[in-house]
Amino acid sequence: MQHLGKILAGLVIFLLFITSPIWYNLAMGKADQVPQLERPAQEKNCVEDVAFMRSSHMNLLDDWRNSVVRDKNRVYVSSDGKKYEMSLSKTCTKCHANTEQFCDKCHNYLAVDPTCWQCHVQP
Repeated sequence: MQHLGKILAGLVIFLLFITSPIWYNLAMGKADQVPQLERPAQEKNCVEDVAFMRSSHMNLLDDWRNSVVRDKNRVYVSSDGKKYEMSLSKTCTKCHANTEQFCDKCHNYLAVDPTCWQCHVQP
C-alpha cells in the first residue's frame, strides 16, 4: 500500500497519454473539409469510375508507369472496355489540366508529395 500514490499517478499519466488524440481533437476543433473536385467539362467519364479513381489512382498510375517503361505497353483497357493511352500528359491532363485546382487540392489536404512532375512537365 505504500506505493499506491505512485501507481495511481502512473495510471493517470498513462490514461492521459493514451487519450491525448481525443483531447487534442476536442481542443483544436474540426478537421478541414475534404476538397470537392469539379468534373471536367471535356469528358463525361474518367478512365475508371470516380470511386476507383479517388481511392486507387496512384496505384493505377504506378501500374501505367511500369507497364509503359518495362513492358512497352502503351494501351490501357478500362473496366468498361474502352481503350486509353497510358500517358499522364496526354490522357490525364487532357481533362485535368489545372493541377492547382485538381491535383494539388487533394495532395495538399493529405500532405502527400507525388513524384509525377519529376519526369513529366506540368501542364
